[in-house]
Amino acid sequence: MSWVLFAAAGYNLVWGAWVVLFPQHFFTLVGMEPPRHAAIWQCVGMIVGVYGIGYAIAAPQPLRHWPIVLVGLLGKILGPIGYVDGALIRGELSPAFGWTIPTNDLIWWVPFGLILWAAYRDRPLKTPEAEAVPT
Repeated sequence: MSWVLFAAAGYNLVWGAWVVLFPQHFFTLVGMEPPRHAAIWQCVGMIVGVYGIGYAIAAPQPLRHWPIVLVGLLGKILGPIGYVDGALIRGELSPAFGWTIPTNDLIWWVPFGLILWAAYRDRPLKTPEAEAVPT
């Protein structure tokens, strides 16, 4: 679990830095017209990089820091949903933008889900005896 989160941290930090430092490069690679306002795309890179910091914090103790993993997984699920809506349903994004989905989102679903499942199974069970206050 720690290895997965350190890998996610590294990936997000590198990808985020790439987008912040070279905001036009992704669009050139996939043959899309670059956005008129590169700062918006750079903000996306900043957010991805911040997720990377969160994963690095969670990596040494994944079960303890499961909320960071949950927030990450939610982002990795909602991002592709937004892509499907924006690109495939409303036609506002080029289908080429989908090249970000496999590496930014899909490959992390199973490992993040398994970490969350392990955290759920590791949770302390409350019993009536444990909650009783001694008098």
